[in-house]
Amino acid sequence: MTTKQAVYVLGVLLTALLASAVGAAVGGWVVYVSMRGQAAAPLVAAAAPTVAPAASVMVSETEIQTAITQAVEKVGPAVVTVIGRIPGQQTFFGRTSDSQVSGSGVIISSEGYIITNNHVVEETSEVAIILADGSSLPARIVSTDLYADLAVLKTDSPVPAVATIGNSDALKPGETVIAIGSPLGDFKNSVTVGVISATGRSLDTGKGYLMEDLIQTDAAINQGNSGGPLVNLAGEVIGINTLVVRGQGFGSTIAEGLGFAIPSNTARAVAEQIIQNGYFARPYLGIRWQPITPGIASVYRLPVEWGVYITEVIPGSPADLAGLQRGDILTQVGEQAIDAEHSYINVLFSYQPGDQVDLKVYRERQILDLQVTLGEARG
Repeated sequence: MTTKQAVYVLGVLLTALLASAVGAAVGGWVVYVSMRGQAAAPLVAAAAPTVAPAASVMVSETEIQTAITQAVEKVGPAVVTVIGRIPGQQTFFGRTSDSQVSGSGVIISSEGYIITNNHVVEETSEVAIILADGSSLPARIVSTDLYADLAVLKTDSPVPAVATIGNSDALKPGETVIAIGSPLGDFKNSVTVGVISATGRSLDTGKGYLMEDLIQTDAAINQGNSGGPLVNLAGEVIGINTLVVRGQGFGSTIAEGLGFAIPSNTARAVAEQIIQNGYFARPYLGIRWQPITPGIASVYRLPVEWGVYITEVIPGSPADLAGLQRGDILTQVGEQAIDAEHSYINVLFSYQPGDQVDLKVYRERQILDLQVTLGEARG
C-alpha cells in the first residue's frame, strides 16, 4: 500500500468514527429533551449503537399533565384548614378576649379522623375544620402527643376525601415533594414544591428533648402550614409539616428553605394508637429533673458532665419502686448513656411501657446500678 492509499484509508476510518459519535450524541440529546418534557413518563429503551435521527415527539394536551398536578389533585381534597379558639385569660383588669389560631391538617380516615400538629390545637377549647371547598365542619380533639408534635382530630360529618399514607423510610435526598397547607390561615390549600434536603434530622426543642428523625425540605413552609401534608409524586403523604428554621439566634444569618416535617411512619404509628386506644402511650419513670451539661457540672463541681439531676421522685412511681432518690444523678438508661446527642427524654422514649431496663445512677459519688419496670404515660 502506498503512502497516499494509507492516508486515504485512515481518513475513511476517522470519518466513520466521527459520524458514529455525532449520531450517539444527537440520540442522547433527543432522549434528554424528551425526558425534560415528560418527567413522569417511563424511560425510553436505549437505541442501537448507531443511532438514527429520532422523530419529533408529539405531546397531547392530556399528556402535558405533570406528576405534581396529579399528586395535588389526588391529595388536595383531603387537606383542611384547622381553626382553634383559645379562651381569654382572667387578669387584674378583667378578662381578655378569646383568640383564634389556625393551621393545617389532612384527613386520614373515611370515619373523619384528621392529623395535625399538637402545637396547632394546644390550649384550644374548641376546633373546627375548613374543607378545600370552603365549607366548615365541627371537630374535636381525640388526643395529642406533645413530644412528636402530633394531634388527632375527628369530625362526625362526612368527609370529601381521604389521603393515602406513604412509606417515609423510602425517601431519598433530592426527591421532589409538595407541601400543601394554609399559610397565615388565609391562603387555603396553597401548594409549594421542593425537594427532600435530608432525612434523619434532629432539632433541639429547648424543652429538654430533641425532635428526632425529621425530614428536611426546601419546599416553602410558613406559619399556618403546620400540620399539613408533605406529599411525594405518587400523591402519598410522606410527612406532616411541623416547623421552619429561619436562623439560630439573635444577630445570626437568616436562613431560607429549612423546613421540617414529621415522617409519615411516625405519624401513622401515633395516629393508629390514638384512634384505637384514645391516647398515645409513652414510657413513664416518675421523676422531676434538671439537665446536667459540662457547664453546669463545672459550676457545681458535679462528678459527671452529662445526665439529669433528680429533684423529685413521684411517690409510688416506677422510679420510687426502683429505689431512686432526690439528689441522684441519672446518667444512663439501658445501654444508652445520656449525652449531648441523646437527651434523657429521647433515651427514655426509645423504650416501651412495661419494659424492664437498667439505670446507672451517681449517689454521693458512688455508682449504683438499679433496675426499673417502666410505667405508662398517656399523651
